[in-house]
Amino acid sequence: MNAVPTRELRIDLGERSYDIRIGCGLLDAPESWSGLPRAAQALIVSNTTVAPLYAQRLHTALARHHERVLQVALHDGEAHKDWATLNLIFDALLENECDRRTVLYALGGGVVGDMAGFAAACYMRGVPFVQVPTTLLAQVDSSVGGKTAINHPRGKNMIGAFYQPRRVICDLDVLDTLPQRELSAGLAEVIKYGPIADPAFLDWIEANLDALRALDKAALSHAVRRSCEIKAAVVAADERESDLRAILNFGHTFGHAIEAGLGYGEWLHGEAVGCGMVMASELSARLGLVPAEFPARMRRLVERAGLPVRAPALPEEQWLALMRLDKKALSGEIRFVLIDGLGKAVQRGAPEGLVREVIRACSA
Repeated sequence: MNAVPTRELRIDLGERSYDIRIGCGLLDAPESWSGLPRAAQALIVSNTTVAPLYAQRLHTALARHHERVLQVALHDGEAHKDWATLNLIFDALLENECDRRTVLYALGGGVVGDMAGFAAACYMRGVPFVQVPTTLLAQVDSSVGGKTAINHPRGKNMIGAFYQPRRVICDLDVLDTLPQRELSAGLAEVIKYGPIADPAFLDWIEANLDALRALDKAALSHAVRRSCEIKAAVVAADERESDLRAILNFGHTFGHAIEAGLGYGEWLHGEAVGCGMVMASELSARLGLVPAEFPARMRRLVERAGLPVRAPALPEEQWLALMRLDKKALSGEIRFVLIDGLGKAVQRGAPEGLVREVIRACSA
């Protein structure tokens, strides 16, 4: 029996609209896969960590809908989010003579989802794909909204496409095998939704953080659903990140610099975002946008989630150079997502001297 009722949300994007299904036991449920594009062939894109756990179960479920279900397991980790690994997906598609009706299923975390989605966007100029996220971070953030990409040595997610999935299946049961470090990384993306859009949700996270870390299914169901509701509303209003959608990148300008500066994979994405939110909160306070006590509140919450709150000791010039490569930067000006009163985010620049102060104050 399912521990929690299955919830369904709609991403409203006209002809590109799709559902997000959230619940327990969804991987094996026939209704999870009904109504999706029918094709002779399907390709499960996973990685060497997740595939041994869940690929066969997904294969069994999909065999009812496809004549042939193929699999490719990529190397695990952000360090492999590159052209060479992406080509492994194309190799599998071409070697098996997959046509433009072939459906890709992204079974894994954010890296797998981003890469499978980008491959789907490119192969024969676009084939359908379905997100089956197996990490909390992917369930609440990266699997929703159609942002797909690979990394470049000089910048994170700099090469990619906006390409929407046909469905997102968030099976909460798969989180039972998630390492604690990965769970904490996902909590960073849950936490961000409170300051940018919903102060009451931030209060709820603070009150229920222990239950979330203990993998309580009712708490996880609410956290995933509310996170997806907020993201769905933002994506529906600004699918291609021309303005509003950038608020979802709270903490990411600092966070992406941490990832690139240390080398992809040294810190998990969620770890860098958690620390980045502390830094962005500090910058918000120094600009007078939030009360002076707000950064301490964020620091306590991020630390309770099991995430780092002190930035690595990168040279200041490296920080600035990396942040100028951020996708939000305009004409060389670094732009940050900051909190302009709790529940409201704004994208703006900041005086370089103030940014340097924040780097010094928040670094190890």
